[in-house]
Amino acid sequence: MTQIDAPQTRHPNQLLAEELRRTRLAGGLRHFIGGQWVDSQGGATFEAHSPIDNSLLTTVARGDEADIDRAARAAHDAFQLWKEVGGAERRRLLHKIADLIEARAGEIAVLESLDTGQAIRFMKSAATRGAENFRFYADRAPGAGDGQSLPAPGFLNYTLRQPIGPVGVITPWNTPFMLSTWKIAPALAAGCTVVHKPAEWSPVSATLLAEIMDEAGLPAGVHNLVHGLGESAGKALTEHPLIQAIAFVGETTTGSAIMRQGAQTLKRVHFELGGKNPVVVFGDADLDRALDAVVFMIYSLNGERCTSSSRVLVQEGIYDEFTARIAERARNIRVGDPLDPETEIGPLVHPRHLEKVMSYFGAAREEGATIAAGGERVGESGNYVSPTLFTGARNDMRIAQEEIFGPVLTAIPFSDEAEALSLANDVQYGLAAYLWTNDLTRAHRFAHGLQAGMIWVNSENVRHLPTPFGGVKNSGIGRDGGDYSFDFYMETKNVAISLGTHKAARLGVGTPPVVTPREAGE
Repeated sequence: MTQIDAPQTRHPNQLLAEELRRTRLAGGLRHFIGGQWVDSQGGATFEAHSPIDNSLLTTVARGDEADIDRAARAAHDAFQLWKEVGGAERRRLLHKIADLIEARAGEIAVLESLDTGQAIRFMKSAATRGAENFRFYADRAPGAGDGQSLPAPGFLNYTLRQPIGPVGVITPWNTPFMLSTWKIAPALAAGCTVVHKPAEWSPVSATLLAEIMDEAGLPAGVHNLVHGLGESAGKALTEHPLIQAIAFVGETTTGSAIMRQGAQTLKRVHFELGGKNPVVVFGDADLDRALDAVVFMIYSLNGERCTSSSRVLVQEGIYDEFTARIAERARNIRVGDPLDPETEIGPLVHPRHLEKVMSYFGAAREEGATIAAGGERVGESGNYVSPTLFTGARNDMRIAQEEIFGPVLTAIPFSDEAEALSLANDVQYGLAAYLWTNDLTRAHRFAHGLQAGMIWVNSENVRHLPTPFGGVKNSGIGRDGGDYSFDFYMETKNVAISLGTHKAARLGVGTPPVVTPREAGE
């Protein structure tokens, strides 16, 4: 079993982490409701542990139906004022939030690594990306309500957009800070108020974000935070009649449950769900660049990324050589303390998730695949697993069909374009896809045939905020990004003004017929 080398000296990130555990986390995490930090009404708590060694990180208020009700009512009351706040003022506040996020970038990065196990080298950008999300939507806040002029004969039609009301935001445990800003920023820019329920496995950065928004001067009740478990706090949020919509990022099965729970109150839903994303490598591609992208998109962020390219489909003529190069790179990836700047893969978020990921090592062997790299736990404490590559796989295997959500890649050969497209689409998911080829015509043709919401050609995932983000099939409903987010958080209203030139149909202006009693009874 591969061991993790113990650091010879403690580096600044570890020292800051120790300080934050003594100061910020020692007293536990509370809810933020109506502008106040409060405990659960029932006094319940749960424990959060660091995936580095599974030691106790902090205690967290465990919200339930009563806490969600209090937060939803606070959001409802605040909405009556927040919806009237002008776009320029919302822009100012959201830029202030972005400023404060950037000012606390180091703290955010360390807490995110400590809480989730993500390598600090990637979490250094968590604050930057979070601030970018707020700035992007801050600048769109003044125009969020803008519509269109749609003249018609005899009428002047125009549309406008208005905020839908209080919304629930349920965020996942992978890169939770960035994903929280990705959902909350457009909601606030649109004029909605928010009740945020973060994942119980990574609650820390949500508290920090609530502090920052409060410090920026966001009015009380506009943003509310309730910690808790999905089956209690999450369920209460999705069922609450004052919550008009639910924005959720997480597993497909949970998305289905949320849709059922919100059906009685006709909740609008936006889901970013699971993925089993293909990266297709043709023999004519720039194989060096393709190799870098393939390795990065599955092994960075511990493989706990919804857009990770977890299936690599490689043309037969280059399959053996290309997968051998992937295996070599995987074996050289440094697994270790996520607070160490040299670490490339940290621990998985939770022991239960570690067990799930490791269960696929046995499944691969049973189904006849080869473990070309990895396939083992790393170290004796913490939730570490080695970067893994399965070769000799078929698309009907569990390792090719199910979302593993770890640093695990399944390599499948294909013969020609038709087979590659069939394999790429032959899963229940359709979030993202990646294509490597130097044939321009094939690139467009293949991209049009892929069943995915987002496709990158000759590139890894490079996010451009104005573009739509979301999936098809079991990967989700709706799109984030640009004005697409406003389509979810706002209602579009049409106003038709008559120019007085049309003639309305007239009823009841003639002489009514005489009806005798006998005729009336017939």
